[in-house]
Amino acid sequence: MPGELVAITMFLGAFAMIFGIRYLSNKEKMAMIERGIDPGLSKSAPQPFLSLKFGLLLIGIGLGLIVALFTVRGVLGPELEYGQKGQAVAIYFGAIGIFGGLGLVLSYVFEKRWLDKQQ
Repeated sequence: MPGELVAITMFLGAFAMIFGIRYLSNKEKMAMIERGIDPGLSKSAPQPFLSLKFGLLLIGIGLGLIVALFTVRGVLGPELEYGQKGQAVAIYFGAIGIFGGLGLVLSYVFEKRWLDKQQ
């Protein structure tokens, strides 16, 4: 009985969410049309550095995982005790955050240099 209730609630919640998103999107487009703005123009703005940004982010995440792996194996050793497993997880998430952030900062530097050359 509780499993069926959860399934029904999830289905109704998903339906309400999709309906609400479509309803609000339609209201937004109608308001734009009333003000004389073309609703199709706002979605088509090019983003030339988006793939660079995500590429550098993924490279940073990969480097973070590699550095975390070598850090855990070198510092904590191959045989982890029960209390040290939490430290290993913290090292992994910390390295992912640091190197992912470095990838995004590097992307910003590339974009800034390109924009300065264009002006």
